[in-house]
Amino acid sequence: MIDELPDDEQDIVRTVREFVDRDVRPVVRELEHGDIYPERLIETMKGLGVFGLAVPRPHGSPVSTACFVHVTEELARGWMSLAGAMGGHTVVCKLLAAFGTAEQRARYLPRLATGELRAAMALTEPGGGSDLQAMRTLARLDGDEYVVNGAKTWITNARRAGLVALLCKTDPSAEPAHRGISVLLVEKVPGFTVSRDLPKLGYKGVESCELSFVDARVPVAALLGGIEGHGFAQMMAGLEIGRIQVAARATGVGRAAFEDALRYAQERESFGKPIWRHQSVGNLLADMATRLTAARRLVLHAASLVDRGRRCDLEAGMAKLFASEAAMSIAIDAIRVHGGHGYSTEFDVERYFRDAPLMIVGEGTNEIQREVIVRRLVERGGLD
Repeated sequence: MIDELPDDEQDIVRTVREFVDRDVRPVVRELEHGDIYPERLIETMKGLGVFGLAVPRPHGSPVSTACFVHVTEELARGWMSLAGAMGGHTVVCKLLAAFGTAEQRARYLPRLATGELRAAMALTEPGGGSDLQAMRTLARLDGDEYVVNGAKTWITNARRAGLVALLCKTDPSAEPAHRGISVLLVEKVPGFTVSRDLPKLGYKGVESCELSFVDARVPVAALLGGIEGHGFAQMMAGLEIGRIQVAARATGVGRAAFEDALRYAQERESFGKPIWRHQSVGNLLADMATRLTAARRLVLHAASLVDRGRRCDLEAGMAKLFASEAAMSIAIDAIRVHGGHGYSTEFDVERYFRDAPLMIVGEGTNEIQREVIVRRLVERGGLD
């Protein structure tokens, strides 16, 4: 499907694909099982310009959202954690490009584009989950600084990120609540602590952390866009690309599981013939391929709306919902195709099975996605 991209963007996708096949796949099992941060692979990604694909000129080398989707899928095909390492970073880049002041863009975007500076976004709180308006992290204005107190959890890349886009309340008395929410661009300042890395079923290698803020002082210039009360809308806009990215990750995991299953079904023989010729296995492969193709098309449809400057919260929600559920289904079916080998840590399909659930619960659970979808359908009066 990269044939639909301009020639230069096709070259970018092929370069990332070659990187995955050459550098990632030979080492991923050892890194993943050891929960080892992929320092060398991240450095190579910096050199390839992956972290600057969402940064506008003159600072970065921006590509279409469709190209970004294909790059994300290729990285996730190799190891979903590598796509995760650029996920929150991309959302922060988009937030800065869309809403940042001239000073904020000049300060951060050049270093974000090269990967010298890595970014994370901090939304979820220990007791809040997907209910962002119920957050308790408070930033109180004190002269020319904000004093921040609160906690965040499940923050990917937090330990290695030099910049965190923190969603917090700057006016806790605002009605409705979302009008009192802002985004602060927080660097590692006193009072800001990455307290611990959370243990996980999958999504190994990259860290997911708890953050604590105890009287952390942040300059008023760190307020995204320079005006309080716009943080909720800013972050919701950023999450449109975030959900498309998560959907592309799911497509990459599903593709890896399908490709492994298809290859194995042609190599493995049972009762004197390759197992794909047995109808029960062939049906699994047919369904896997159909789900994968449908998922990719939904993701690319949402991406096309972004490239046309249209709102796509409905379409991004649909893509994230379908692609993540498809990835989980494909991963389970890949285990079925592999039989006992699918349960072995000597084969990669068990990793796909452990990685796939993250996309179901991450970037807004699929239950939340369904609520977003139906609300937008009612607002729009149905599908276009």
